[in-house]
Amino acid sequence: QVHLVESGGGLVQPGGSLRLSCAAYGFTFSHYWMYWVRQAPGKGLEEVSAISMNGYSIRYSDSVLGRFTISRDNMKNIVYLQLNDLKPEDTAVYYCARDSSGSIRGQGTQVTVSS
Repeated sequence: QVHLVESGGGLVQPGGSLRLSCAAYGFTFSHYWMYWVRQAPGKGLEEVSAISMNGYSIRYSDSVLGRFTISRDNMKNIVYLQLNDLKPEDTAVYYCARDSSGSIRGQGTQVTVSS
């Protein structure tokens, strides 16, 4: 059974940084693209970033390009998202997902950017 567990969220001031982690269980991690999606208050799910099975192909949404970095460790079955230069509009619940729509995702980790 697919199980995704996110961690690393928290409260941070504008301009600050966080590193999110997602541990994956129950499937062959290295065979799948992995995604980070987020849901801001009152809004739908938004794909933030994606990484290919071997990590060589990566994409970012325009809103985070140049500030966030996705990576993965296929030996540990973990996908990471480094969040730098955080802005209040980055406040959301962040989920890792096995599909771009976020239908197969974890429980999420809250990121709040506020002074």
